[in-house]
Amino acid sequence: MCANFKPLRPELSPILDLFPPTFDYKNEIYPGYSSPVLVNHKNHMEWREAIFGLIPKWAEDTKISRHTYNARLETVADKPSFRQAWRNHQFALVAVESIYEPRYLQGKAQRWAIQREDEQPFTIAALYELAQQDNELVRSMTMLTVNADQHPLMKQFHAPDDEKRTVVVIPPYLRMEWLTADQQTARDMLKELGAAASFSPDDFKAWAAPR
Repeated sequence: MCANFKPLRPELSPILDLFPPTFDYKNEIYPGYSSPVLVNHKNHMEWREAIFGLIPKWAEDTKISRHTYNARLETVADKPSFRQAWRNHQFALVAVESIYEPRYLQGKAQRWAIQREDEQPFTIAALYELAQQDNELVRSMTMLTVNADQHPLMKQFHAPDDEKRTVVVIPPYLRMEWLTADQQTARDMLKELGAAASFSPDDFKAWAAPR
């Protein structure tokens, strides 16, 4: 799971061969905050502004984003909050510099950061939705997650008795494939990348990062 991340700084956009986003956003993102995301537009990646926490079309307000910032691969096709976006294969990427997860040591949760060893930005698989809120069209997104009980790095996070979950890193050579995927391709990519390649201990590092 991921409820907090550091988004790509605008000045680092050229690393992704993109111009910087044209809107402002905070240097740390929590559910309900606006964040830059990447979507497919005419077979090119483009920035869009999206609330972190998917807001389905039937939601009365944006408060649901506090509970919909992650979507489980196992249930995303059936959950009312996510199923329409999944069926319409509205896939997105969240470009980040690091994510934050709780690690429990001696019974207490500590905030840990996870980042690439080379400190380069990376992209996380997401799903987006467009919904009317107060007569305004609002884009929102959720990060997709897979089981991480056996993952060499990500299994150390979250409460001891909880199932371990992880978001999924989409590597550069698969970014457009992800954004243009159908449901089955997306499911296969998440399973394959989440099992081993995503957050490889050879490529990523983690450390205590108290606020």
